Parts: sequence; structure tokens; C-alpha cells
Amino acid sequence: CRLGQFVNTFGDRPVCEIRTNEIDDWLRGLRVSPVTRNNSRRVLRTAFSFAEARGYCVGNPASLSAEAKEIEGTVGILTVAETARLLEAADAELVPFIAIGAFAGLRRAELERLDWSEVDLESGLITVQAVKAKSARRRFVKIRPNLSTWLAPYARHRGAVTPGNCRKMLEATRTAAGIKHWPSNALRHSFSSYHLAHFNDAAALALELGHTDAGLVFQHYREIVKPKEAERYWNLVPNADVSSSSKVVSMAVAATTTK
Repeated sequence: CRLGQFVNTFGDRPVCEIRTNEIDDWLRGLRVSPVTRNNSRRVLRTAFSFAEARGYCVGNPASLSAEAKEIEGTVGILTVAETARLLEAADAELVPFIAIGAFAGLRRAELERLDWSEVDLESGLITVQAVKAKSARRRFVKIRPNLSTWLAPYARHRGAVTPGNCRKMLEATRTAAGIKHWPSNALRHSFSSYHLAHFNDAAALALELGHTDAGLVFQHYREIVKPKEAERYWNLVPNADVSSSSKVVSMAVAATTTK
């Protein structure tokens, strides 16, 4: 927020005298990104709404100011191969953290607060309690077949899902997996992108993510990955063949080896 800068420019003026065109000129003169400019505009709208409610001005000139056009950026995700390598390189105590992030899409903070008592493999649901959710609303997230397979060897009745030194362990695992670029919210964004491409249900995805706007979810995650890649992603499971050098295989291969 650049409210301080706004006060420096207009602080000696009565609020009722400040016009929309002046606010437009000030916002354009900030020389910041469209997102930052719109954030500043949002703060001004709130400030002028307060002034209007108190009778200091008639109307809200900031609400009539122009909104900067934000160019939609591409969401960064992990490839299927990177996800497999990450699970391959992970120590046993870190596997549930990575698997739930990648295949259930919990936020990092939610994962760090998650208890095994909230992971119900029998019902196939993870409960994100309201006190642990960013949205402050309780929600259920489905445990899909491949995630259930990843979690089964580590599940307990209670206790923290995430190890105490998770951040250092994850950094070391990323290095061991050869992942040089780690996108922001990589696991959650990967889950969302592959989920939408595979299941084609933005409304269901929004519920699992804890969002209320399915349209925004669709706009954010559509057409990032192809359906074939999404199918490969949701087929990643641990290798049941102990003689194999790899601990990650596709679900199709796993089904074949158990016949």
C-alpha cells in the first residue's frame, strides 16, 4: 500500500475536493506493476469509503478510477517426471508431506498443522479443520487411490504428519531430485493443474482447495497441462517390487506386477 505517498501528495487538501481524474493521474504516476497499482487503488477505495460513511465527502472518487489491466501470468508447476523424482528422493518421514501436497493440494501451512487423526484412509478423506485453514472454514479433501497407496505405509492414529525439520529436508530432497527451479506453491499448484486437466470439474476442485469461486479456479488453472500428462500424474504410485532400483512407478505398471 502507498497510502503514505498519497497523503504526502494530497494531505493538505480536504477529502471532498479530491477528484477521480487526480487519483487516476496519481496511480499512473506510481511506475509500478499493474497488480501493485490495483492494490493501491483498492486501499484508496477503502479509505474514501470510510470518509464517505463519516460524511467527509459525497461519493467515492477512487471507486470510479481506472483499474489497470493485469496480464495473467502462467502458474508454475512440477512436471510428472519432477514429481516422481521428488518422491523418489524423499526420506520416509517426508513422503507423506510431499504426497499430500502433490495429490491433495493442501496449503503448506495446513500441511504443517495436519495431524494423522485427520487423515482417514478408510473413508478416503482428509479433514482440514477451520482453525487450521486459511479460509477459516472446515473442508474435506478426497484421498484418491494413488495418494492412499503413498500414505498407507506411514499412517498412524495420531501425531504430526509433517516432520519438524521439514523445510531443510525438502530443500535437500529438491536438490537430490535435480529440481533447480521450484515454483511458488509448487505442490498445491501442481495438484490443481493436474486435477482440472484430469477430472474437468472446477467446482469440485474449488471445494477441495477451499475456494468459493469456481470460475476463478478454472481461469487460473485451465490448459496448463495436457490430459495425457494429467493421467500419468494421477497414476504415480510407490513401487511394490522391492528388488527394483526405483520406488516410483505408474499405477498401471503396479497393477500389472501384482497379477
